[in-house]
Amino acid sequence: MTIVILIIFLALVFDFYNGMNDAANSIATVVSTRVLSPFQAVAWAAFFNFVAAFAFGVGVATTIGKGIVDVNIVDNFVIFSGIVGAIILTATATHAGIPVSVSHAIIGGYGGAAIIKGGIHALILTGYAKVFLFIFLAPIIGMVVSLIFSVVTMWVVKDLPVRTVDKYFRRLQLVSAALYSLSHGSNDAQKTIGIITIVLFTNQLLGETFYVPFWVIILSHSVIALGTLMGGWKVIKTLGMRVTKLNPFGGFSAETSAGLTIIGATIFGIPVSTTHTITGAIIGYGSTKGFSAVKWGVARNILWAWVLTIPLSAVFAMITYILVTYLFN
Repeated sequence: MTIVILIIFLALVFDFYNGMNDAANSIATVVSTRVLSPFQAVAWAAFFNFVAAFAFGVGVATTIGKGIVDVNIVDNFVIFSGIVGAIILTATATHAGIPVSVSHAIIGGYGGAAIIKGGIHALILTGYAKVFLFIFLAPIIGMVVSLIFSVVTMWVVKDLPVRTVDKYFRRLQLVSAALYSLSHGSNDAQKTIGIITIVLFTNQLLGETFYVPFWVIILSHSVIALGTLMGGWKVIKTLGMRVTKLNPFGGFSAETSAGLTIIGATIFGIPVSTTHTITGAIIGYGSTKGFSAVKWGVARNILWAWVLTIPLSAVFAMITYILVTYLFN
């Protein structure tokens, strides 16, 4: 029972860092446009991260819990090592100000530990195929939706004075920030929900049927909201101020486009990277002003972090698994 409590605690530490790193996704645009102060923005985002607990079901949690690794080979060492690998990667990136996919960190860590124990056959390849497909699709969809949304909206308001447009979109950005934070909480908290649930199931604390207890949902959403409230300020600066220059109209377009993309994925139970999606959406808006408006050097550095997230977290998890099994077996 002690190991179960320890794993749940570590899962919540991961959940906290998830909120902290991804606070940038939720509030970077609304802070960089000065619609809200940083503290107001994280409080706004944290509230909607929590409200998401009651919105979109647990399809993503079920995918994480039993859709990417064969539950027959999962034990406490696999889960523990997967979480530790994900925490090492996420914490390092957050403190360095690098926006990474926390979703892919836990998927990489969990898979890496499973491979060390059971070989490549421990992975459910169809589940991983879905994840890898959306590594590419999520930012592209976010970018395309944002580009189209921005062009259409600019055409609608083209005859209005700039000051009037700015005034209205400053207000609308509160709505788009809420939508994005709701989508973020709905998809990302479910990664932790899935991990905690598989721990309970593996240790016969749920009975014969895999299901998600309500207390796990509330606890996970509360902790990710707390992490968002603390904010990863270096990451916020990278996303909100370095990729492209945003105004309230641009912030509204990027947040709305990314939020709708993530909600669509959540409804279908697909774990996507909210970081990838909002970054793609920001680039999509920036492209409406010409490709020179996007700082492609910063975007390239972010891309490298994305590419390395799954393999690095998998390696950290593999090393952890080897160490813990050596020490405790």
